[in-house]
Amino acid sequence: MNQVQGLTDYIRWSGYREGLGLPEKVTEEYRMLAQGEYNRNYLFLHPVTGKKLILRVNFGSQMHLEDQIGYEYKALELLKSSERTPKPLYVDGTKEHIPYGIMVMEYLPGHALDYERELYYAADCLADIHSVPIAGDHSLIVPDNPLKAILEECEEMFLKYEESDLGDREKKKKIRRLLKKGWERADSLERPAYRCCINTELNSTNFLINGEKEGNYLIDWEKPLYGDPAQDLGHFLAPTTTFWKTDVILEKEQMENFMKVYLEKAAERFDTTGLKERTRAYIPVTCLRGITWCAMAWVEYQKPDKEIFNESTARKLEAYLSHGFLDRIGEIVD
Repeated sequence: MNQVQGLTDYIRWSGYREGLGLPEKVTEEYRMLAQGEYNRNYLFLHPVTGKKLILRVNFGSQMHLEDQIGYEYKALELLKSSERTPKPLYVDGTKEHIPYGIMVMEYLPGHALDYERELYYAADCLADIHSVPIAGDHSLIVPDNPLKAILEECEEMFLKYEESDLGDREKKKKIRRLLKKGWERADSLERPAYRCCINTELNSTNFLINGEKEGNYLIDWEKPLYGDPAQDLGHFLAPTTTFWKTDVILEKEQMENFMKVYLEKAAERFDTTGLKERTRAYIPVTCLRGITWCAMAWVEYQKPDKEIFNESTARKLEAYLSHGFLDRIGEIVD
């Protein structure tokens, strides 16, 4: 915990301890469980309830939000009835007692999704989450034109690579050509008949799988939106997603079978008209988002003072920005 400035003092703070019903004296032990690019998660056992909990420390916002951790907390509140997401227990986005956002949520068991053996568990999980009705007074961001919003995000991320002296000139040209193709389709989708809370970042490690008889879950709700479930499905199936933590790129038959299972469960609960077609439209733009995020992150990873550095991420960034992988994405975008 000493890696995070002020965290040792924060867990002693009475507001934190009273908010979670913890004893006045710190007796619980915090063990680092996992970290991403913007968050670090610690596992601890509540000394009174005996339940495993996660302390999540937020270092920044991809969505440029002042209260990133509060936004995530509210999304988890909206999704509690799905029983597919962690229940949030405590949040502090004020940064008054520590310069980071803090959230505590329940710990959920499970292993990362295996695309070859467990694809259908993910389909069931997503159908349940997407089926949760969202009231009109929700706090989620609602993009007016989702494809355009993603492309604008791509432009913002790619700019950091495009303007960097460290970026490869030929790769800059390739990515710029891909973005031009994407913009040609920016107005190609009609507004869907149904919208819900979507995750937008469906990497295999964000799923916690326990099998058919046990619960399967989706964690890491850093960038949720109120949008078309097709956006989630397109992100889930895109090669830039599946290849991130694995070496898997789904075959066409696997994609079709996944969609079949999802639609069988979802069609009973909400309007899925045109969902397959819209999912296909989201796959190319999701690939662009993945490539441009990698370009931005690659520049960040060249900084010697980067706060969170993952060796596996550094290797994947090089792979995604290789000419061979960019050419493969070009075939999908075209």
